[in-house]
Amino acid sequence: MPIRVYNTLRGQKEEFVPVEEGKVRMYVCGPTTYNYIHLGNARPIVAFDVIRRYFAYRGFDVTYIQNFTDVDDKIINRANEEGMDPKDLADKYIAAYFEDAGRLGVQPATVHPRVTEHMDDIIAMVQKIIDNGLAYEVDGDVYYEVRKFPDYGKLSGRDLDEMRAGARIAVGEKKRDPLDFALWKAAKPGEPSWDSPWGKGRPGWHIECSTMSTKYLGKTFDIHGGGADLIFPHHENEIAQSEGCNGCESARYWLHNGFITINSEKMSKSLGNFFLLRDILDKFPGPVVRFYLMSTHYRSPLDFDDQKLAAAEKSLRRIGNTYRTVEEKIALIGRNGGSDGGKKEKLIAVCEEARRKVIEAMDDDFNTSLALAAVFDVCKEVNTLVNDRGFGGDADTAAGLRAVLDFFEEMNTIFDVIVPEEEESAADGLAEELMEILLTLRTNARKNKDWAAADFIRDELKKVGVVIEDTPDGPRWKKEGR
Repeated sequence: MPIRVYNTLRGQKEEFVPVEEGKVRMYVCGPTTYNYIHLGNARPIVAFDVIRRYFAYRGFDVTYIQNFTDVDDKIINRANEEGMDPKDLADKYIAAYFEDAGRLGVQPATVHPRVTEHMDDIIAMVQKIIDNGLAYEVDGDVYYEVRKFPDYGKLSGRDLDEMRAGARIAVGEKKRDPLDFALWKAAKPGEPSWDSPWGKGRPGWHIECSTMSTKYLGKTFDIHGGGADLIFPHHENEIAQSEGCNGCESARYWLHNGFITINSEKMSKSLGNFFLLRDILDKFPGPVVRFYLMSTHYRSPLDFDDQKLAAAEKSLRRIGNTYRTVEEKIALIGRNGGSDGGKKEKLIAVCEEARRKVIEAMDDDFNTSLALAAVFDVCKEVNTLVNDRGFGGDADTAAGLRAVLDFFEEMNTIFDVIVPEEEESAADGLAEELMEILLTLRTNARKNKDWAAADFIRDELKKVGVVIEDTPDGPRWKKEGR
């Protein structure tokens, strides 16, 4: 079955056909590094990490580029506020980005290019656009002449005349038309600047991504991604620059994630209604936040509140509980033996059906919500089977149970939240040995009908967050809420 993606460029789902068979080349706009990333920034980071992982799961060789904008008005202003060099400020927040993204299980890009490392490439691209008759220089500023690019507006669906009606030329700008945008900005006193054919200056925002995507992925590549707020003007301007420079299609497919909202209003720094990701990660583990961000289709809006994160934490525990239960059952087989009762084939069939549903959902524009529902179907079926009193314990049983673990680990390569983290798995070492002693004491008390002693052990353990469960295979324990 082919992978189908929603292409903003044509406003419809289309079969994904790569430029080069077996390979996927993706560019996703990264952060402007003047602050810690907020939850709204985290959504595209996770969404496109999952998309990247899924392409790899389906056998594609993926080249994934995500940039850092490390010179910008916001960076300069913030650096002045903090009394820092703009480069040092950018370095600080790039390091913080990797820390926060790592806690979300986000894989590093193939390359994380920085604007300041590509000035020669940017200047060369601006010069090529001028040479092609699509840009002009005025007193050290270089502007893209929008009306000379016939396809301007094809991504956002905007009409040039309607856009011009609402556009204005700001004080100090010398462009010919209000719609024209800056490719290069003449230097201002006290700001970082670089030498160019038009004098000292620095690049405009949009030219950076056109340059870096072309450098690392070629003139025509497969996927360009980012938040829906970037469709206009950023991505529209990228198309004008890249295609105006290279004379060919830039990205074949343009993918955009929906906003995170608070009370139905977009989360953003400019509105002041944002929550820093690291503050949320202090309250909820990274896998929980990642699961929450995946629980809704990437193109749909996602409204934020703590209760939704708490619900995500509870849902994720269900998967972890099933994983640990299966591990425990495999361990019990070695001690207890028994008969299979025909459950091996059922366990394998459950996993195969879930795998089919996951692939079907993800092939349909990366529908993580439906895909994760299929994983929960496995949890439900497996829990029913392994808690059945007729569930046996021979080698066939172990093979069926291992197939379940293999399925979870396979799904983890896509979602990275399915296999519980090491610190959340069943306790080992001294703690486990002590618990075994307590469970043995309680079991003996129950055999001797010393209900007071058995209840005392159970109740005291509960006070410290340990729950005892009596199962057909004997008592087991877990941390409360897991």
